[in-house]
Formats: sequence, structure tokens, C-alpha cells
Amino acid sequence: MATYLDAILAAHRLAGEKDPREAESVFAEAEAAARAEPVRDFEAALRAPGLSVIAEVKRRSPSKGDLAPGLDPAGLARAYAAGGAACLSVLTDVEFFGGSAPDLAAARAATALPVLRKDFTVSAIDVADARLMGADAVLLIAAALSDTDLAELAARAAGLGLAVLHEVHDEAELERVLAVGAGLVGVNQRDLSSFEVDTDRAVRVVKAMPAGVIRVAESGISGPEDARRLADAGFDAVLVGESLVRSADPAAAVAALRAGAPLDAGAPAGSPVSR
Repeated sequence: MATYLDAILAAHRLAGEKDPREAESVFAEAEAAARAEPVRDFEAALRAPGLSVIAEVKRRSPSKGDLAPGLDPAGLARAYAAGGAACLSVLTDVEFFGGSAPDLAAARAATALPVLRKDFTVSAIDVADARLMGADAVLLIAAALSDTDLAELAARAAGLGLAVLHEVHDEAELERVLAVGAGLVGVNQRDLSSFEVDTDRAVRVVKAMPAGVIRVAESGISGPEDARRLADAGFDAVLVGESLVRSADPAAAVAALRAGAPLDAGAPAGSPVSR
């Protein structure tokens, strides 16, 4: 039985096969774009004191449908910045999440915050496109990529100055991304096969993360209590989408997430602070 992840990856790989562009020419164009406009430092933004918030611009979900009809990416980005978000995450998948490259461009132009292109990266062209649309970081999902792909796409991203958020769901995937030099790791509490959330997943997996890695918890974060729990477990940042886009006051919702965690959040008791 096909899962959500199977369907999404199949669609992205088919789109890649139909893309008439040559990877090297697109990458050369992206390199020129990188020289013309340097990226914003995504990792540095997550090393500030306290729990950082990566606030997401997300129109819909494959499992829940529309989340924010009439969403204004620029206005939402400004609200997130006003609330103290450290970075933005913008969904650019069109078919399953209703996002787009213009959403990312609009959100990035509205603030000075670094921006993650949140999408299912499966090829070098995807990495190059991230830079061309103005992203400062890309997402590499361990469950969607081979070890060879993880290493190659991370190297491609580094060549464009892009940060890489390596996404994992368990300790085995964590070992794989650490083997390719991941320094920024997200634990997604949402199972990409069923889209169900396990709110204990991040707390389990973070225990295996070495000092020095920037640790991000993703999905299933609905408010300050969740943020505090994850900060206490050792996370440096949380990536939050659904609860923020549905909030009547996104700026206040971001501020509440930040206020929910102590200023020394980001390292478990007795371990080196990774900031």
C-alpha cells in the first residue's frame, strides 16, 4: 500500500525526469545567483541564546487539507519576525502542500530572516532551484535519500553557500546523516508514511546526538508547554507550522513559544552547550 511519502517522492522524481534542464547548467546559474546575493546565515541564527523558533509558511497538509485559506506569505513572515522568530521555513511543494517558489520569495523579501526551502529535495536541480528562488537553506530527508544522495546533495548545497537541515526520524537515520557530516539535524515527530505524530520521538532521538550538532525538533508542537519540554530535552530550536498559521495572532504565538523555554535551553544538564 502506497504511503504519503511514496506518493510525494514519486511525484517529485517524475517531475525531475520531465525537467528538460541540464543539472550542471542550472547549478552554474545558481552559483551566479549566490555570488550576486550572499545567503543569510541560517545556522548562526539558531545559535542565539534561548530556544530558537523556525516559523513556517504552510498553506495546506496532505492529511489535513487547507490550513490557512488566503495565507499572505509576506504578511505572515513579518508577523513571525515581530514575534522573534529566528528563521523562516516555507513550503514550496505545489501538489501536496499548496506552496510555491513565489511564496518563498515573498516571505524572504518581507524580512531579514534566513529562509529554509521546505520541500522534498531529490536532485541537484532541486538544490540549485532552492538558491535560485532565494532560499538560504535546504531540507534533506534521510528517509527519502540514499547515503550517496545525502552526501552528494549536501556537497552541492555547500557549494552554493546553503545550510542543510538533515531530517531524521530515528537513531538509525541519525547515524546516516552524521556519517555525511551533518551539523544541523531535525527530528521530525511526524511519521512521513502515515503522517501520524509521536510526541515522544524527538526526546528519544536527541539523546543520541553528539555535542556541537544544532538540534531542531519538528512537528507536533502546539504551544509553550511543548516548547519547554523539547528545550529541556536538549533542543536548540523548534520548527513549527500548523499551530502558527492557524493562530489568530502569529506574532504572539511565536513569542509564546520562545517564552515557554528557559534562556539556557539547548543543552541537557551536565552536557556542553552547543551554541
